[in-house]
Amino acid sequence: MAFSSSLFLVYFLPAFLIPLFLLDSKFRNYWILIASVFFFMWGAPRFVFVLLGSVLIDFYLLLWMSSREGEARRMLFRLSLLLNLGLLLYFKYMNFFVEQLDILFGHFGANPSPWVKIMLPLGISFITFQKLAYTLDVYKRQFTPFEKLEHYAMYILMFPQLLSGPIVRPKQIAAQILDRSRNETIDDRLTGFIRFAIGLAKKVLIADVLGEQVNAIYAMDTLQLSSGLAWMGAIAYTFQIYFDFSGYTDMAIGIARMMGFRLPENFNSPYVSGSITEFWKRWHITLGSWFRDYVFLPLAYATSRKLPKEKYFGIRADKVIYLIATSVTFLLCGFWHGAAWTFILWGVYQGIFLVFDRLFLLKYFKKAGHVVSVAITFFITVFGWVLFRSESLGAFKFYIQRMFAFKGGSNDLWLNPKFWTVLVIAVVFSFIGYIKKVESWQDRLFDKPGNTLIIGFTLLAMILFVLSLASITSSGFSPFIYFRF
Repeated sequence: MAFSSSLFLVYFLPAFLIPLFLLDSKFRNYWILIASVFFFMWGAPRFVFVLLGSVLIDFYLLLWMSSREGEARRMLFRLSLLLNLGLLLYFKYMNFFVEQLDILFGHFGANPSPWVKIMLPLGISFITFQKLAYTLDVYKRQFTPFEKLEHYAMYILMFPQLLSGPIVRPKQIAAQILDRSRNETIDDRLTGFIRFAIGLAKKVLIADVLGEQVNAIYAMDTLQLSSGLAWMGAIAYTFQIYFDFSGYTDMAIGIARMMGFRLPENFNSPYVSGSITEFWKRWHITLGSWFRDYVFLPLAYATSRKLPKEKYFGIRADKVIYLIATSVTFLLCGFWHGAAWTFILWGVYQGIFLVFDRLFLLKYFKKAGHVVSVAITFFITVFGWVLFRSESLGAFKFYIQRMFAFKGGSNDLWLNPKFWTVLVIAVVFSFIGYIKKVESWQDRLFDKPGNTLIIGFTLLAMILFVLSLASITSSGFSPFIYFRF
């Protein structure tokens, strides 16, 4: 059930929020759990029992682990990892592994295996990473496990962030699960609605309009696709994926705020970044911090213990350690996004530029100036998104060739005025964060707005909500891009 569907907006959300506001506080967690299970079951009825079973098993495994020492503690920790990673590997990656083996053995004359493809459950990547964060924090004694099953279930299953994040750490939300009375004010609910409506408009009125043309452009063949249109499709997708995913995040944070929860931010004007290093501090922030804390830092520490020399191949040891840790981290990051070579190579592509930043690019950007560094970083990102969007490596090669063929065609005039208008709006709102005052003003709006701001933006939010709902009613809705992961 997508947030941007009329089913969710007209039926589910009011049917959930009205009882939530009327219920006594001691019953609200139970109502949220019931609604969250129903929400997930609507989109993945077969997988819901696997999910609930894994939540039940994991809760008791980690509760027992927290009171054990030595080998018993390590064994329970491994069992939890095996449960969560095993489910992710089976449901998300088994089709890919079987396909690659079929290709390999096909070179030796073997027939394809009689494998029946597995349907990818909604949100499994995000759910797994949230569960792993809990497992690792409890194992490292950085978090005391929940004593009640319903509290752990709330942490995993709460529907606003269930399918596409933000990825929440247990420390960030544990206290709110137990008591969030301070956040259940009318100001919080109105601010949540404002954030939700802005996210809905970003998805429906911007991302979906861009996406309609992007899909048509990427579907063109050699005779149809001119270089100008190929560039326009690449740039339009760059803004589509940002407004689509950040729109979902705004909606998730907004719903959670109406419920009394404060979820972590996930985006901060990523296209004003002056390097890929800065980009990953602004784009999908909770995923980046997850990989930093649970993959990069442990890997860098383990690598440093095995590299006692000061230099290797003329490169300082600290840079070699960074190169190794970054390469592995972003290889895994790409694979996390999807079971395809395009995603894997997209992760490698990001990792390469992070290494280049460390070796020489940051020094160059500092000399070139911020405007130049932002422009270069933006186009590095655009090429990365072409790879991310492509259905195969062959499709990526074809699309890049068309971009640099510099061949014209009558289809350059095919795009409609609505698309151009929305694209200009997308560009403005993507780069307006370049102005520092805008960023601080936005933080104030979503943190502690005054009465004047709340009233004014509530009226604006109502207009955006009505316009978005009207657009969905007339044109239908499209799924969020990150629902694929």
